[in-house]
Amino acid sequence: MRPLDWVVLFGWLIFLVSYGLWRGRGSDNVNEFLLAGKTMPWYAMGLSIMATQASAITFISTTAQGFVDGMRFVQFYFGLPLAMVILSATAVPIFHRANVYTAYEYLEARFDAKTRLLVTIAFLISRGLQSGLALSAPAIVLSVVLHWPFRVTVLVMGTLVVLYTTMGGIKAVTWADVQQMIVIMIALVLSFGMAISMLPHDVSFFDALKIAGAAGKLNAVTTTFDWNDRYNIWSGLIGGMFLALAYFGTDQSQVQRYLTGKSIGQSRLGLLLNAICKVPIQFFILFIGAMVFVVSVFDRPPLIFHPVAMDQVRSMPQYPDLEARYGRGFDARQAAARKLKGASDPASENAAVAEFRTAQKVMDQAHTEALTATNESDINYVFLHFVTHYLPVGVVGLIIAVIFTAAMSGDLRRDQLAGDRECDRHL
Repeated sequence: MRPLDWVVLFGWLIFLVSYGLWRGRGSDNVNEFLLAGKTMPWYAMGLSIMATQASAITFISTTAQGFVDGMRFVQFYFGLPLAMVILSATAVPIFHRANVYTAYEYLEARFDAKTRLLVTIAFLISRGLQSGLALSAPAIVLSVVLHWPFRVTVLVMGTLVVLYTTMGGIKAVTWADVQQMIVIMIALVLSFGMAISMLPHDVSFFDALKIAGAAGKLNAVTTTFDWNDRYNIWSGLIGGMFLALAYFGTDQSQVQRYLTGKSIGQSRLGLLLNAICKVPIQFFILFIGAMVFVVSVFDRPPLIFHPVAMDQVRSMPQYPDLEARYGRGFDARQAAARKLKGASDPASENAAVAEFRTAQKVMDQAHTEALTATNESDINYVFLHFVTHYLPVGVVGLIIAVIFTAAMSGDLRRDQLAGDRECDRHL
């Protein structure tokens, strides 16, 4: 991080909090604080929903998943559009006509207060754990990158969340999410553009696709039905649909969004925007990871992406051997990639693919042995290594800023709003 990157980071934090507080002014009663007076337009709700799902884990882990495992994770979201259509026809009108502040208020009207209390307790416990993970997991990674103590990173994130959530309510959260989503898309496009520009001059975009495909990184659709394969089209369409129905249909962190809509139609449009855009966005994020992998084929990556673990392994007696094997595998993989790029017939292409995968196994084995020796995992440092080592000054600060504020996810902010309401109700 260079001086301009720090300026961009803190400038974005100040802008996002200030903008949220400005848009959330006037939230001085329960209706305004929790429902924004039912004034939210459909596009704000839709973008807020997507910004909430685009957490820091999305940036840090999903891009790395595309790098390591390919794009098959996108199938997990194939059932989401179906769920959005079903919920638009069922849950949205039910909650709007019930005229409630939370999903759990509806349970009291439908059943009794004990049912509401039981579900509220389950929600607060599960969401408290989820929010803790959503905040602490990226804070561990960011504290290494920013060279901040872990507790300081968590404290800064938590303080900013509490500040404009408690002062601005749901309006502050929603409109801040809109700005967050816009900058997220800018950051993703910049990351993709830089990954493509980092390719050697003699490697075209179509060559990169060919190499990524040979490495098994473009496996976006798997039609084989396999109980042991968690990511295939069937688990996505069936399991993903029911998971989305439960999440968006009963979880207060999501229900609260479409309760703020001007009308049933506006709330439906907000959900349908998510239905249309979520899968392409997730595809794009994973595709960025696949392109970062292609960059690593021609520009040697470190033995371990985790900087602290890398320092540890350097002091170990087995390090020279691991580094030598990793280097030989890298050289062989790059040579195979160039053969693949220039292959003019199926036989030559198949031979090059076989060489590529053999070399990849050599690198993977050395990498795994190094990680085992340090007892660490480095998948969450893959994308951040690319950002901090390859992107230009200023852009690094922007992407770190987006990851930083994405860690203060919409779920975390909305869980606080919902939790305040339910605690007040039962105390």
